[in-house]
Amino acid sequence: MEIHVGDEVKLKKQHPCGSREWKVLREGADFRLQCLGCGRQIMIARRLLEKSVKEISRLSS
Repeated sequence: MEIHVGDEVKLKKQHPCGSREWKVLREGADFRLQCLGCGRQIMIARRLLEKSVKEISRLSS
């Protein structure tokens, strides 16, 4: 699965704030994501993120 810095991903489960959309801030073995609803940042393992992604939105660069 191709996920890069700057992409916005929609996850299957929602964050407690109610948003499902996240922005990718860092990629590698782990990803750093920022919630687009409340701004909270999390680190998540690549394997876990790839299982929970519903949709990827690529921003044109």
